Amino acid sequence: MDANITTEIISTLSATMRVSTPLILAAMAGIFSERSGIVDISLEGKLLAGAFISAAVAAVTGSAWLGLGAAIVVTMLLSLLHGFASITHNGDQVVSGVAINIIVSGMTVVLGIAWFHQSGQTPSLPNTARFMPLHLPGSETIGSIPILGDIYTKILSGHNLLVYVAFLSVALTWWVLFKTRFGLRLRAVGENPKAVDTAGISVAWLRYRAVLIAGILTGIGGTYISIAQNASFIREMSAGQGYIALAAMIFGKWKPVPAMFASLMFGFLDALSIRLQGVEIAGIGQIPVQAIQALPYILTVAILASFAGRAIAPKADGVPYVKER
Repeated sequence: MDANITTEIISTLSATMRVSTPLILAAMAGIFSERSGIVDISLEGKLLAGAFISAAVAAVTGSAWLGLGAAIVVTMLLSLLHGFASITHNGDQVVSGVAINIIVSGMTVVLGIAWFHQSGQTPSLPNTARFMPLHLPGSETIGSIPILGDIYTKILSGHNLLVYVAFLSVALTWWVLFKTRFGLRLRAVGENPKAVDTAGISVAWLRYRAVLIAGILTGIGGTYISIAQNASFIREMSAGQGYIALAAMIFGKWKPVPAMFASLMFGFLDALSIRLQGVEIAGIGQIPVQAIQALPYILTVAILASFAGRAIAPKADGVPYVKER
């Protein structure tokens, strides 16, 4: 294989892992929430809130870890707000999620202007206030091996900590859902909450724990977007990734590993769209940049339109549970 082609493939796959990270984290968050019966459209808003708060705190304190902690706290509070509306008061879960997205979209701009006076943005962060790339053991030694070395050093190594956390979250999500008592009860409450209630287990408490876990994961995802993948917060920088994660979750049939591969597929298209900008194709010419950038979103709509109807969601997903008295 031509060396240039090999380099391009490896670079694209490496970019795919980076771009897919917030999608994977948000998809795992959606799985926890929807497996418990709570539709979480607010993934987008929580990613955006996490991105803003982590960048703001990191800019003020100079600590990426404090930024991550603040983001998780804020996204958990938003999850509690969603739970309060949809679990405690049996409100419409979609409306609650959309309301959170709208509130966060406006509040990040207002607070950004009020705190930093930079049109809703945060100051650019130094490397000491960000999560920087890590190099796995043996990178220098294995890197000298043709092809295998490039795969190890450029695809598996060289990413920041939160990228590895995202892939670890897939294994943890699978283990929690399918190998623990909590996971069994969580799946049961998403299928038949009345049976769970009859067994003496609190449906509300199970669902609250599920949405809180979703809050933690989206907080990490938002932090990654602003202070790991980038070096500051800008308006609407989540750019629909919460909605794409929902599509990946549906495409993966509410299962962690298939949802991860769906997220990687979306990430690959995004990474590929960047590589294709300015490239001319024989007989076609240069593809418009706008058309290339729209590829992941077009695929999202196509999947939701054609596949979502055939995907079987948890039976109680989106259905408020009213305890019989």
